[in-house]
Amino acid sequence: MDRTVRILMMATIVLPFWGVHESFAKESFFWPCFHGPNRDNRSHETNLLDAWPEEGPTLLWQTSGIGHGYSSVAVTDRHIFTAGMIEKDTHLVALDLDGHILWQRLVGESWQASDRQRWAVPYAGSRATPTVDRETVYFLSELGKLVAFDINQGDERWSIDISGTWEADRSKYGYSESVFILEDLLFCCPGGKKGYVVALDKNSGTLVWTNTTTKDSIGYSSFILANISGATQLINLTSSQIFAIRPNDGTLLWQYPFGNPRGNNATDVVVSNGLVYGSSGYGRGSILLRPEVSEEHAFTVQKVWESDLLDNHHGSVVLVDQHLYGAGHQAKGWFCLEFLTGKECWRHPGKGTLTYADGHLYCIEEKGLITLVQADSSRWIEKSNFLLPQEGKGDFWAHPVVCDGRLYIRYSDRLYTYDIRKVNEES
Repeated sequence: MDRTVRILMMATIVLPFWGVHESFAKESFFWPCFHGPNRDNRSHETNLLDAWPEEGPTLLWQTSGIGHGYSSVAVTDRHIFTAGMIEKDTHLVALDLDGHILWQRLVGESWQASDRQRWAVPYAGSRATPTVDRETVYFLSELGKLVAFDINQGDERWSIDISGTWEADRSKYGYSESVFILEDLLFCCPGGKKGYVVALDKNSGTLVWTNTTTKDSIGYSSFILANISGATQLINLTSSQIFAIRPNDGTLLWQYPFGNPRGNNATDVVVSNGLVYGSSGYGRGSILLRPEVSEEHAFTVQKVWESDLLDNHHGSVVLVDQHLYGAGHQAKGWFCLEFLTGKECWRHPGKGTLTYADGHLYCIEEKGLITLVQADSSRWIEKSNFLLPQEGKGDFWAHPVVCDGRLYIRYSDRLYTYDIRKVNEES
C-alpha cells in the first residue's frame, strides 16, 4: 500500500479524533499534543467539579525547575512533557504523574533578544508544546531545532535544524509551532526559501516532501487536520493568510488573506462542517470561510462573515454547540459568538487563555485569576474563581489542560496540578 493511500485512510480513521490514538482519546483521557487528541482544546471527560471551594480545588502537587516559558503540557498514562528555558537554553522536560522530574534534555539555544530584538527580552522563554506519538516525544525549539526523544530514557532519536536546513530567516518571536503527526509523517513550517512547509519521516527525520509555493513569513499557530469537500487537508496560518495543504504531497489547496498589522497570527483555526474559522489579535478580529471544490476540481474560498470581535491574541478559541468562546485583544473582553453568523451573544471583561471540559470553560486571566464558567451562549455564568500562585515572572500565557480528572496550569518555571474530579459516590 503506497504512502498516499495510507495517509488518506488514516485521516478517515481518526476523524473526528484526529490526533494520535482514538482509543486513548475516548478511554484513557490522554492529552498527547497541543490542544489534545483532536487539536480542538476540548476535553471529553465528565464527572468534573461544577464549583470550587473559595480557595480553589485541591492542589495535588506543584513542581519547579522546569524552566521559564509558555509551553503547555502533553500527558500520557505515565508521563507529562513540557519545555522551558534554563540559563538561556531550551530544555525538554519529562515528569511522572506525581510531578517528579524524570529527565531534562538540552534542545539548543533559546530564543532571546539579539541586538536587533532587545525590545523582546521580556518575552523570552519556550513556546511550543511537545507532541507524543507512541514511544517518542517531538519538540520544536524557538530557534528551529526539531528533536525526537525516547519518552522513557530521553535518548535522542534524531534532530534537525529546520531554520538552517530550509534557509529561513530568524523568526520575530521565535518558532511557536507544536508539530503535527499523521501516521508516519511529521509536519512543520520552517518558513524557509527552500521549504515553507515540510513533511518528515517521524522515525528518522528524513525529508519526504517540501512545499515552496507559499512565500510569506511564518505565523505562530499549529496545523489542524480536516476533511473538506472530500479532501483531506492540513490548515494553518502564515503571518498574513490562512492556507491549506494536501498532506500526502504538500500541494497548496487554497489560501485566503488574513492577518494583523503585527504579522503574528497565533491562534489555531477552528473547523466545523466544512467551515474554517480564523481569529487574529491587534484588532483584526474574526472570519469564517467556506472552502469548496469547483467544477474544475480546484478550491475556491467564500467569506461567510467577518467581524472585528473576538480578535484573539494567543489564548485560543473553542467551539461548543456551534458557539465560539475566547478572549479579544483590542476588542476587549471574553466573548461568545455564534459560529455560523458571527453574532455577539455576550461579552465579559477580561483577557486570557482557556480550555473546555464537561460543560465548562476554564478561563485564566493574564494576571492569574482562573474562573470556572458554564459554557452557556445566553450569558456569562461564573461558577467559581481563585487566584493562582504568583511564583514566577511574566503573564499567565500557557494554555491550561484538563486530563484524567486533573487541571494542569503552567506558569513560568512551575507546573501546578489540581484535582477537579467529583467525589465518587460509590466510595
